[in-house]
Amino acid sequence: MTVKAPFICLILMAVPGLAVAEGWISYGGDKGGTRYSELDQINRDNVQDLEVAWTYRTGELQRRPNFFVFHSLHGTPILTPEQAGRSLLLCTDFNRIISLDPATGEENWMFDPEVELEPFGQYKCRGVSLWHDENAPLEQVCAWRVYTNTSDRRLFAVDARTGERCPDFGQNGEVDINPLILASQPKGDIKGVQLWSAPAVVGDVVVVSSTVHSKSHLAKSFSGEIRGFDARTGEFRWKFDPVPRNPGDPEAANWPEQALRNTGAGNTWGFMSVDDERDLLFLPTSNASPDYFGGTRPGDNRYTSSLVVLKGSTGQLVWHFQMIHHDVWNYDPAAQPILATITRDGEELPVAVQLTKSGFAWVFDRETGEPFFGFEERPVPTDGVPGEVLSPTQPFPLAPPALVPTGITPDDAWGFTLFDKAACRREIESRRYGEMYTPTAMRGTVLYPQPGGGVNWGGGAFDPTRNLLITNVSRIPEVLRLIPKDELDMTAARAPGAGRPGGPPVYIEGTEYGVQTGPLLSPFGAPCTAPPWTTLIAVDLDKGIIKWQVPLGSIEKFAPLGLPLTLGAPAYGGPMVTAGGLIFIGATADEKFRAFDIDTGDKLWQVNIPRSAHSMPMSYEIDGRQYVVTIAAGHQFLDRQDVTDHIVAYALPEE
Repeated sequence: MTVKAPFICLILMAVPGLAVAEGWISYGGDKGGTRYSELDQINRDNVQDLEVAWTYRTGELQRRPNFFVFHSLHGTPILTPEQAGRSLLLCTDFNRIISLDPATGEENWMFDPEVELEPFGQYKCRGVSLWHDENAPLEQVCAWRVYTNTSDRRLFAVDARTGERCPDFGQNGEVDINPLILASQPKGDIKGVQLWSAPAVVGDVVVVSSTVHSKSHLAKSFSGEIRGFDARTGEFRWKFDPVPRNPGDPEAANWPEQALRNTGAGNTWGFMSVDDERDLLFLPTSNASPDYFGGTRPGDNRYTSSLVVLKGSTGQLVWHFQMIHHDVWNYDPAAQPILATITRDGEELPVAVQLTKSGFAWVFDRETGEPFFGFEERPVPTDGVPGEVLSPTQPFPLAPPALVPTGITPDDAWGFTLFDKAACRREIESRRYGEMYTPTAMRGTVLYPQPGGGVNWGGGAFDPTRNLLITNVSRIPEVLRLIPKDELDMTAARAPGAGRPGGPPVYIEGTEYGVQTGPLLSPFGAPCTAPPWTTLIAVDLDKGIIKWQVPLGSIEKFAPLGLPLTLGAPAYGGPMVTAGGLIFIGATADEKFRAFDIDTGDKLWQVNIPRSAHSMPMSYEIDGRQYVVTIAAGHQFLDRQDVTDHIVAYALPEE
């Protein structure tokens, strides 16, 4: 570890707990994930003058040049206040925490947890979290501390000013979560669990979620327990299992006993949100295992594919709402819940907004869980494959309307030419198709929206002055096919890489099926539905209507002859909004960073970046100068591991 001194002073944040004018204190800007900056120095009149202020590279590619397991840099930095050293903090693919001077991008210090490299999974870290011990003197070591999870299932606390381990937290600043994870696993091991997302800190509890790998092809999968630890000592406080194995849980009776023993996942692999004032922790939970066949887990499978709200201090359930019953489409809500305040006729209404891969923006009363615009249970088909037991209804919000198309027919086939349009039509006709929640079939079902979204983990941002929700959505169909076990090449179906989108089928261990997924593409490699294939959308959360939507991303990187057509590029990541009337977003695979007018959706600024920015940008002010920062490092799948490690800051020219 190296330490650079001293730090430059920062004007204090004006409103505790919010992403206020000078800073960005949490992964989502504030702990409620609104991704809103009150800064307006950069605005619609001058955004075209932005220039690179500094660039920093993490050096991970040089440190591990021969490490070929998937890894990429998808985090969002945070800015610490003056008392905590005023630095920009981020984590690398391999969980190193790096402190940068926010005005120059020069490295202050680095902490390396020395992650054990295991030959499975993926390596990434999407953010770190900050906590102030109000009982500690300001000058005390770790009065301000930074928490990070690691891919090898540990939790660290370090001093925000120096990067030194917090000696009173666990064993010299480290809590080994492996024993707790091992004790919870139906499979009896831990080789399918990693910790990617930033911990959540609510009160004096730091909460850790997890990513469960291989849940798509394991009926007996890994547990998705959420765990709370004492923020000072690291002592284990509580746990919540989204598969209710506790006999006293009111939902336990709705699960068959064997399913409770064997079913895994339900984990929060995306991001948690916190309402400190109400001591509430918001968890978007994934679907139960396996992803695409539910015969081993009959019933609605609550609390999975739900928004679950717990008391942060105790882990006690407060309310929950399931957005997909018995999810076999992998439509789980991955985005961070947005704890917004809607202003209506002068009244402030606290809500929680949950975006989903099925393309809905669910809005709930934050305290009670009642859907803000109401909802209804609508009948859906139940004639799935033999052994499947589907829910006869699914919940639909009455507003806002779906952000993406919610079904497909052969008439929706599209192509650049009559030839590829006809090929797409034949492909749809050869599969099962229909409205959302059409059951998966052995001849293949066309899913539209696809399991990748709608809205994926990139989520959205909220402008409280306009009641506007901003998000980016995918509009690319996918084919999902279940294959009887006796038709599988079992050697190939159990090989590494089986089951990846567009690849060979994978056997779902513990069932009579394998599964194969992949995008529905024309002979020219374009999606078989009409563009735009990715859009940026503004939703009025007071009225429950879509205000505008525009294509997001160009296809010159993918199209023949490099045609710069704005048809919507594949995207992972999300937006932020500012008081300058701007939306900043990377996300698209075309290696561009853009700014849009929040009132109209007009593109105001665009710049080439080193790699695609599959993360969320952030903004802060130092010494009267506003900066916008994005991590532009590529994506392990979209860029075929041609990833990099750039962090780029933009600002207006200095006077």
